[in-house]
Amino acid sequence: MDAKDIEFKEIVEKISGFRGRHTELVSVLIPAEYNVNAVVKQLEGEKSTASNIKSRTTRNNVIEALEKIIRELRTGPQKYEKGIAIFCGNVSQVDGQTDIQFFAVTPIKPLNVRTYRCDQTFVTEPLKEMSESRDIYGLLVIERKEATIGMLEGTRIKVLHKMTSGVPGKIRAGGQSSQRFARITEGLAKEFYRRVAETMKSAFFEMPNLKGILIGGPIPTKEEFIEEGELVTALKNKIMAVKDIGYADEHGLQLLVEAAQEELAQQDIIKEKKLLERFFNTLGKNPDKAAYGYQNVKNALEKGAVDTLILSSKTQKVIMKELSLIAGQMGTNIEIVSDETGEGQQFLNLSGIGALLRFAV
Repeated sequence: MDAKDIEFKEIVEKISGFRGRHTELVSVLIPAEYNVNAVVKQLEGEKSTASNIKSRTTRNNVIEALEKIIRELRTGPQKYEKGIAIFCGNVSQVDGQTDIQFFAVTPIKPLNVRTYRCDQTFVTEPLKEMSESRDIYGLLVIERKEATIGMLEGTRIKVLHKMTSGVPGKIRAGGQSSQRFARITEGLAKEFYRRVAETMKSAFFEMPNLKGILIGGPIPTKEEFIEEGELVTALKNKIMAVKDIGYADEHGLQLLVEAAQEELAQQDIIKEKKLLERFFNTLGKNPDKAAYGYQNVKNALEKGAVDTLILSSKTQKVIMKELSLIAGQMGTNIEIVSDETGEGQQFLNLSGIGALLRFAV
């Protein structure tokens, strides 16, 4: 996480906190590389629809919000590289008063949804997902007849590949011996496992944010795949959970993620615990290579001495933003830790601000 990520998360939280007294908050989300002119035409049509709103105040506020958004889009590019999220509306909580707020947010990752909504809240869920997690988990649900490969990013499950095996079901051998039929079936199954493994390699081998792989399926198919599918060692080592799942389709991917909730949560906890254990060990054994407290860490950051800035999620936002901005300028890695572990609570008690140093200050 860098300063831009933290600033993005902060503005999304701010926008999410607004509540309209009436349906006066307009959200317009435009996907990456989408033609902006098409959106402008839609919004012009929405202005005509808004003119039928019975309440004069609500009608005027909605039309004003739409006009502000249209002006912004007409002066901007024809297409946005990562998309754009625009929010505008009356956020005043006092009846009869108007406070039209406008926000144009550039996503930190390409936006893949197109949305127009006029409601009492702004539509920020797609942006929240971007800020919640940048780690990716590979997913595979497999049985002898079919397999589905997908990925979990944040809370979003995406299907990457659907595959079928050609392995016959319960049919008569047609005069062939049952042993020969079984050998043919086994051969087709093993070939299918190898095809699935090769497809997984193409999908995941060079994926930089791949944190782990979850595999699901009936007994013993998933175990057979792991043993006989010839999955490359680098991906095999990333298998973090194997679950009994009765489906090998999109629904199976959802069931797999639900079944692995404990393992998924544990991954973040383990990462935090290891980082903080390293911090406390350094602080105890080699105190010149660690720092804690606002002023000490700020001084080290400004001298370019910090390798990793560690901040508790409970740190005041203004301080978090200030230190993260300096860290971003110095090329410093930033880690945000929770207070949900013993180490996280101990770190918070120590100020919630720490640093592992490149060199002694």
